[in-house]
Amino acid sequence: MSRGMTTTQAADVTVTPPRTAPQPVEPFPRRLVVPMVLGSVLNPLNTSLLAVALIPIGVAFGAPPSDTAWLVSALYLACAVGQPVTGRLVDTYGPRRLYLVGAVLVGLGGLLGAVAPHLGVLVAARVLIGLGTCAGYPASMALIKRESARTGRSSPASLLAALSFANQVIAVVGPTLGGFLVSGAGWRAVFTVNLPFAVACLVLGLVSLPREPRPVPGTPRERRRIDLAGIGLFSAALVSLMLFLMAPATGRLWLLGATVAAGVGFTLRELRAHDPFLDVRVLGQNRPLLVTYARQLLTGVVMYSVVYGLPLWLEHGRGLTPSQTGLVLLPMFATAMVGTVVTRRQRGVLGRLLLGSALQVAACVALLAVHSGTPVVVLLVIMAAFGLPQALNGLANQNALYDQATPEQIGAASGLFRTFMYLGALTSSAATAAAFRTAADTPGLHALALFAAACAALLLATVVAEIALRPRIGRPPAPSAVPGPHAR
Repeated sequence: MSRGMTTTQAADVTVTPPRTAPQPVEPFPRRLVVPMVLGSVLNPLNTSLLAVALIPIGVAFGAPPSDTAWLVSALYLACAVGQPVTGRLVDTYGPRRLYLVGAVLVGLGGLLGAVAPHLGVLVAARVLIGLGTCAGYPASMALIKRESARTGRSSPASLLAALSFANQVIAVVGPTLGGFLVSGAGWRAVFTVNLPFAVACLVLGLVSLPREPRPVPGTPRERRRIDLAGIGLFSAALVSLMLFLMAPATGRLWLLGATVAAGVGFTLRELRAHDPFLDVRVLGQNRPLLVTYARQLLTGVVMYSVVYGLPLWLEHGRGLTPSQTGLVLLPMFATAMVGTVVTRRQRGVLGRLLLGSALQVAACVALLAVHSGTPVVVLLVIMAAFGLPQALNGLANQNALYDQATPEQIGAASGLFRTFMYLGALTSSAATAAAFRTAADTPGLHALALFAAACAALLLATVVAEIALRPRIGRPPAPSAVPGPHAR
């Protein structure tokens, strides 16, 4: 009996497996941080570096401002078209390959600019640099998304903040650096400065960036089919729109007609394509991402109105040298840095945008009180006021992009994100040209400030409207609920 009871009790015993310690979350590979940041900042560096070099270049080649403006426009066109195309290629071929190709193109563009015998070659160098710098940001966002999924870190707030911080700071400090380069080594230095950056990106990319996993047999051909027709129609629509924005006039309205025609053709093509360049169905369903693109455009209008329009007035209307102009813009760097560091771990979007857009409106209104005799210390305070909203809006828009784009579309979505920034930049360029039609004088500065204030107020209105409607419309669908670009 005792033995039987023992047997029964033994039969009733449930053997529980030994407890295993929870697996620690794998940290994000630190070796990726430097090449990601370095690759992504080449684009804003070359966008802003030239701001104080246009006048010396015009003097060197005997070219009027209407011709040297192509140095800015050529890079805008190359980047606006190249960013989503490169992002799509990142999604298809992986970030490492496109990152390395981009570094080579940047180096070639810098070398060509260093020896350019006339303005046409210099414009070609800017196109090469623009295309090369298109790879860094989409590749970085794709790497963050991929490594976050692999390591289990779904919200790398500090890493996204570092990426945004680097881009914002370089965009702000670019004119200052350009002023010192032009004053110390001549205008060609704004091109040759790309050479060490390109070499560093190439070496770090080869050493640090992970190789692509081997494709599953039987699938690589279908995945690597490129929608050339879609890319061509998209490029045609975007180029015609940007050409109109560069010099809006009633005689150029045909460009808007070409934009509409190419846009309709692009939409019809992508709806029928088996593997579309941009899945317009998915994009149309992702309303939060479309709103983020619109906010990025408005942010770009305000930022580039200051980065490009204000230096013209400081040199012509205020009589400052290029290096002095760069120093006046420097407080934007300091406040942008502080804003990013203080809020880097916060994931909120609407709160940042609310404060950032309100501060932008206030800073633009403050420019209305500026005149040729305004003390430099007042200008420094106004510049400091512009830096904080740039940091807040940049972080908010980038965090929204990261959350709203699926892993399958993060490259193309990141590229399109940059395209809307350049559409904003071109809009501000057209506004700057209209404001300074005869000269970069104080009335022109006030007109530009009014335009920028209106765009900042529109950005603020979108945020207020979303906050007011949020209890009614609820939260947007999770990114995982949105199918990827290959889903059917």
